[in-house]
Amino acid sequence: MLKRFFTLVLLALFFFPMGSYSQKDRIDKGVFIDYKSEFWDTITTKTEQFKKRNDKKKLIFKMDFTGIDLPKSINEFKTVWHNEPISQGITGTCWCFSTTSYLESEIYRLTGKKMKISRMFTVYWEYVEKARRFVREFGNSEFGEGSQANAVTKIWKTYGCVPDEIYTGLKPDQPFHDHSEMFSKMKTYLESIKRDNNWNEEIVVNTIKSILNHYLSTPPENFEFQGKKWTPKQFLNDYVKINPDDFIDVISILEKPYYTKIEYPVPDNWRKDSTYYNIPLDEFMNILVEAIKNGYSSVIGGDVSEAGILSQAEVAMVPSFDIPSSYINDYARQFRFSNQTTTDDHGIHIVGITEKENGIWFLIKDSGAGAFNGSNKGYYFFHYDFVKLKMMTFMLHKSALTKILNKF
Repeated sequence: MLKRFFTLVLLALFFFPMGSYSQKDRIDKGVFIDYKSEFWDTITTKTEQFKKRNDKKKLIFKMDFTGIDLPKSINEFKTVWHNEPISQGITGTCWCFSTTSYLESEIYRLTGKKMKISRMFTVYWEYVEKARRFVREFGNSEFGEGSQANAVTKIWKTYGCVPDEIYTGLKPDQPFHDHSEMFSKMKTYLESIKRDNNWNEEIVVNTIKSILNHYLSTPPENFEFQGKKWTPKQFLNDYVKINPDDFIDVISILEKPYYTKIEYPVPDNWRKDSTYYNIPLDEFMNILVEAIKNGYSSVIGGDVSEAGILSQAEVAMVPSFDIPSSYINDYARQFRFSNQTTTDDHGIHIVGITEKENGIWFLIKDSGAGAFNGSNKGYYFFHYDFVKLKMMTFMLHKSALTKILNKF
């Protein structure tokens, strides 16, 4: 009986194979998904919260502006023509943003042309020149993100300039400039050159260019603009039509003789430029105010890391607990520069002026992030005393400086 049963099973398997009753092979597809591990996110979030559970929020000491008659709007100022404020993003290029903005205003004042000039074209070649000097000085030259207002006029004189639409330095759809990775790669490379004593200028400069080309793109050797082909130098000389040599840097520091040309002794003056016209502080301020009132703008540089500057209030003042207004003089200014509580950390563009009962105020166009926190996006209101105490240099066209040039 059992033998007969197994025989029947074998016959069934032979005539009715298992494949007849099995599922057909699936044809599966793959998809790309934004994979998330919610619990992993929970772990990391709660771990960070645990680490910080005893951290106290650090408060920053700032001036209390309550009850002070402050400017509220850019409409309160007499202004010169200028392009709208632009953010410098995550870069240390305030020197270029402020000075290019200033030169755009000067182009309009001198020629009537409203233009936007590329910042990144200037930044590109400034980095190349920094790397070149780094090699020639065997690593004893500053290589940082910062520079001075006269760097822009020097680069324009050597390389020319281009319209902003021709060379933005941004990749498609990139919302803001970000040089953090680019600068880190250049800095690391140059440190290796110094460590290994490989001072081949051509190789170093070409390597720096290759890094810049990757992040900013290669700057144009020629381009078309308004139906005509230009080189950057032709564009400067024949279309922009301003002379970089016409712009002069003025400084006021007590440590060097007044009415002499001096070197500005800060790291960002990496060229060791010694053509700053040094004048007494009262004359420094009088010339600046008179120039703004007469339709000139100016690019200024100095220290903005102070208790009297607050981005949400959009103002910069000198608190009386720092120094009373009547005590701000050449000595107070030099004291802060000597003990390094005044540093050269930001470049900005003065585009207007007004006067209230509490003194003169300057309208400042600023590319730094803080300037975009208030309601007047891209602007600050600087009190006269703040400029007098904390702003170390300014640049003006030589025609606004006739009263002092003959003293040198």
